[in-house]
Amino acid sequence: MTDDAALGPIDFLLLELDPDHMDGTVAAALLDLVDRGVVTILDLLVIRKEADGTVSGIDIEGLSADALGGFTAFAGARSGLLGDDDVVEAAAAVEPARAAALIVYENTWARGFVGAALAAGAEVVASTRLAADAVNEALDALERADQTTES
Repeated sequence: MTDDAALGPIDFLLLELDPDHMDGTVAAALLDLVDRGVVTILDLLVIRKEADGTVSGIDIEGLSADALGGFTAFAGARSGLLGDDDVVEAAAAVEPARAAALIVYENTWARGFVGAALAAGAEVVASTRLAADAVNEALDALERADQTTES
């Protein structure tokens, strides 16, 4: 692969949603990231887990634009990276009576950086993702601790 054809890092995200509150806000925020070139959606599947635990995939092709909280904007986003095993594993993580968006995306913003790193002979030797919830909780705890010491 040439450095000008390099891909940015690829991430997987399973987003559990309340089917009664899918108002389009989440899909609109994701579409904004795509429009600004921050990410490229490679795969997006919507699944529903019923109260009894049965799981079904939702075919978003052909649904109205406001259906499923606006995720229909990503109809056809299928790279082939997700398999049946991935869907089964994702469904196991979702609570009953909930929906989920299973998203595989490229961090498009990093293409130039990755290309430059490859051209310089660099190799990734470690990488990890910190969960946003954990980071936010840690920052909140630090802020509370700072406020306590200032008092």
